Amino acid sequence: MIIELRKKSQVTIPKEIVTELNLNEGDHLDISVKDGLIVIEPVAVYSKSYIKKLEDTVMRINEESTEYNVGPFKSVEEAINYLEEPDEDNYVKENEKK
Repeated sequence: MIIELRKKSQVTIPKEIVTELNLNEGDHLDISVKDGLIVIEPVAVYSKSYIKKLEDTVMRINEESTEYNVGPFKSVEEAINYLEEPDEDNYVKENEKK
């Protein structure tokens, strides 16, 4: 597919590619140059508190389940729902900084 570079170095991703990759308005994309090629990749962007909660949760894999009060999870969806719940302690700390 050939596309045109427009004002302010903008390009439009063809609809066929947007559909194939299930991209939506507001999605984040990483652009880089690799071996002389322009590479655009979809990426997920998460808050630091989400990543910290994920790290803490993953580190529990080798612990006895009696040592924590969350999990084990019955599905990936259940784990993701837990990770996306607001963490009251981090929420308060982050908002106090503002």
